[in-house]
Parts: sequence; C-alpha cells; structure tokens
Amino acid sequence: MALWGGRFTKEQDSFFKKFNSSLKIDFILIKEDIKGSIAWSKILLDSKIITIEEQKKLETSLTLILEEIKDNPKKILFSNSEDIHSWVEKKLIYMLGKVGKKIHTGRSRNDQVATDLRLWCKIQIKKIQKSLIIFKKSLIHLSEKYFSHIMPGYTHLQRAQPILFSHWCLAYFEMIKRDFERLNDVFKRINISPLGSGALSGTGWKINREKLARFMKFSKASNNSLDSVSDRDYVIELLSIASIGMMHLSRFSEDLIFFNSGECNFIELSDTITSGSSLMPQKKNPDALELIRGKTGRVYGDLINILVIFKGLPLSYNKDMQEDKEGLFNSLNIWKNCLKMSSIVLSNLKLNKKKCIKSAESGYSNSTDLADYLVRKGVSFRDSHEITGKIVLYAIKKKKSLSDIKLKCLQKFCSIIENNVYKSIKLKNCLKKKESKGGTSPIQVFSEIKDAKKYLLKLQFKNKV
Repeated sequence: MALWGGRFTKEQDSFFKKFNSSLKIDFILIKEDIKGSIAWSKILLDSKIITIEEQKKLETSLTLILEEIKDNPKKILFSNSEDIHSWVEKKLIYMLGKVGKKIHTGRSRNDQVATDLRLWCKIQIKKIQKSLIIFKKSLIHLSEKYFSHIMPGYTHLQRAQPILFSHWCLAYFEMIKRDFERLNDVFKRINISPLGSGALSGTGWKINREKLARFMKFSKASNNSLDSVSDRDYVIELLSIASIGMMHLSRFSEDLIFFNSGECNFIELSDTITSGSSLMPQKKNPDALELIRGKTGRVYGDLINILVIFKGLPLSYNKDMQEDKEGLFNSLNIWKNCLKMSSIVLSNLKLNKKKCIKSAESGYSNSTDLADYLVRKGVSFRDSHEITGKIVLYAIKKKKSLSDIKLKCLQKFCSIIENNVYKSIKLKNCLKKKESKGGTSPIQVFSEIKDAKKYLLKLQFKNKV
C-alpha cells in the first residue's frame, strides 16, 4: 500500500508501478534517510508535536532498522515500496503502529530526499578527498624516487625542452590540488539543510529549522522553501568537478600510455596492471590507463544528462528530478575507482633513465638554450632563433645531436660561438637555468616537492588519512 493512497480509487498499473519506483536507485540513501528521520523526530519533540516516549520509540526503531540492513542493504530491494522514504516509514508503522504514522508530520518527501542527498554528498566528498590525497602522495613519492631523471617535455606532441620527470609529476599534483579545493568550495553550498521546507511552501508547524540543521551537522538551514526542494545545483557542480577531475586523470593516462609505447619506451608499467593479447604473445597492454581514459566519457555524459534534465524545469519539484541520482552515484564511484587505480599504476612504475635522456638529446630539446647562448653573446633573439634553426636543420641532416657538432662547424653558422657553448647546451645545465618560480631546475623542483609535502601533511592531519 502506498503512503498516499487515500485520494485514489484504482490500483496502479503494474508496469507504471515499476516505472515510477526509484527504490532500486535511492536505497543507497538508507543511512542518510534514517539520520534525517531521527533528527526530524527530535525536532517534533522539541516542537511538542510528539511526546518524549514517542520520540524515544521512533529513534530506537529507526536505529534497529539501520542495524537490520547494515550488512546487506540490498535486501531493501525485495520490497514493493515506491522509494526509500516509503520503505523506512512503512517499517516504522509495522514496528510501532500509530506512533510510526506520526514521523511524517510536517514533512514531505520533497524536502526529505533533498536532505538525504545532501547528507550523502557530504560523505562522498570526504571519501573522494581522501582518494585525492592518496594519489597526490603517490605523485610526490614518484617525484622523489626519480628526482634527477631528465626527460623531454612536449608541445604539440613534439619534443620541446628538457624537463625533470619530477616536474611532470608535480604538474599533475597541481591539477589534483585544484580538484581538492573545488570539492572544498562546493561542500560549503551542500552543507545547508533543506529539511522543514515541506513540499514547496514550508511547514505549517512551528519548527526551529536552524536547530534541526544542527542536529544533522549542517552549517545552517536554507532560505527559500521553493528553491530548497528543487535545487540540484550542487549535483551539477559535483558532476562538473568530477568531469574536470576525470579529465585530469585522462590526460595523466594518455601521457603514460604515450610514454609506455614502443616508440617512447620511457616507462615500464607493472605486469599487475597490464594485460596481454589472446593472439599476439608479445603484447603488454596498458589496459588500466586506457579504461580510465574511456570511463571519462561516462562521467561527461552524466553531467550533460543532469544539465538537460534541469533545463527549463519549472519550480518547484517535478518527477524529472528523480533522475538526478543514478548519474551522480555512478560518476562519483567511477572517479573514486579511477583515482585508486591511478595510485596503483604509479606504485610500481619504472622509469627508463637512459631512454629518456637519449630522447631529450636527439630531439634537440636544448635548441632554445643554444639560442639563449647567442643572445648572451649579443645577438638579438630573433637572429639567434634563425641561426639556431639552421644549425638544427644541419644536425637533422647529419643525424647528430647539437652536442655532437664540432665547434668549427658551429662557427660556420655564427663566428662568435666558442667552446663554452657545449657547457651551455648540456641538458643538466639547461635545466639549472630554469630557476624562476615554477621552473624545472632541480632547485625549484626540490622546493616545490618540499612545499607539496607540507601541504599534504596539513591535509592528512585535517582529513585523517
């Protein structure tokens, strides 16, 4: 029996009943629904709508319900209830009779589901932030392990300038740091209680909503009942942040797939996160990274889905909004799993030092340093750029690195070049010159690692990771 059947004279169509039900999705919110219901029973007592004995019975029964399904929440799915809110209320009525029927006084499923979802999102944000911290620790560990290792940096997928491998690691550290901070920002907007807003116009009972909010550890109560029951901005924001976070992981994966390719051979991925071919015995495929890259599209799809649902949706609550949860649940789970997988990938990654250096040298990544050398000798940058370009063209034809070209040959392109040019274009010295903040010099990268570790210590202490 539905909780709203008094106005109806006919039974629901069996297919519509299944079509209309959200239990298979929102049963995940069982803990949050019970937490909100316990808080609601307390505020009903505070407002003298129920007695202290009734409140104790309601709270005890709600706690017993949670204990009953703790190990297997999916047993809820065997019920024919319309949603998780109906399931909990029917359980209360079964256990307490008339007292159970009092729990919904002054409350609507509209403000109830909005509250449950916000409570759930708050917990998920903290879980994802812990995963972000673990991934950041993995990046720092790898940057320290291979601190002095040089590799080519890329623009347009062309070898551009030499960088430290640690510098590459720290670039992703910065991206993940921004993801963490975005979650902090949205948490403030999620941490507002809509409970007590009723169906759309507020409750007709004298409820202290600020006190109610504190019962559930929200920072405050919402301002407008119409907005409170129909607001899902925070869902859109979370999916947007998840999309950005997955974009970062997808770029990270693409880099490592490229570095792992036979054409680069900069890194070796562990056997534990790769697979082989059913036909070609030599293959070792970077499946973990390819799956991360592929799953990014699913998260993007969930973001677009929620935006389309809410485009043009009138105030206040509409059944369309029942479709707000599945995509959110799936996307945050994908993001969490991909963060874990990325940390596992890094834990056994090996760097091919010789191949990285050879690639940086043969790719003429020190060309800019040769141009800078000429500028220091008094040549204008535009002229030095042209001279260096001609030297590179010569080196390509002769299949030599810049360091392998004899001094007399270099002087044919520019007579002021001296023997100290070789020291200037040596890869290690090229790196040393990048001493400005954020540069790839060992001094700057060491300082960046130090700052990153301090930042992580603060986060770990705050988040108890």
